[in-house]
Amino acid sequence: MNPILRNVLAVLAGALVGGAVNMGLVTLGPEIIPLPEGLDPNDMATFEANGHLMETKHFLFPFLAHALGTLAGAFLAAKLGATNQMMLALIIGAFFLAGGIAAANMIPAPTWFIVTDLALAYIPMAWLGWNLAGSPTNS
Repeated sequence: MNPILRNVLAVLAGALVGGAVNMGLVTLGPEIIPLPEGLDPNDMATFEANGHLMETKHFLFPFLAHALGTLAGAFLAAKLGATNQMMLALIIGAFFLAGGIAAANMIPAPTWFIVTDLALAYIPMAWLGWNLAGSPTNS
């Protein structure tokens, strides 16, 4: 297969799998750690009105979703890519980081969470995914 096509498909597969992991954990989170009374995850108005009721524990699954989704996507992109596996993993990290920045601007969250999430859940996890994939090329 053409290496460019293979790399494009690797990034697409990484984005899809990473997104699925992210959504799975975001969906699972409230089942394990119930949201405070009055918070509907499907209604932004309730988040704006009742977001102050959220405790630190309520931010665990969103962080894990972002970090593990990026990790899984970057790992897969690096594993499937033909060349420049580190760059493919970092493309996944940048893609999810852009989503994280957008979410930080739309979804009310404490500053400590936004800083932690943006600093640790995306680019470091993309690098770790590439590293765990054992990819031979890093250019």
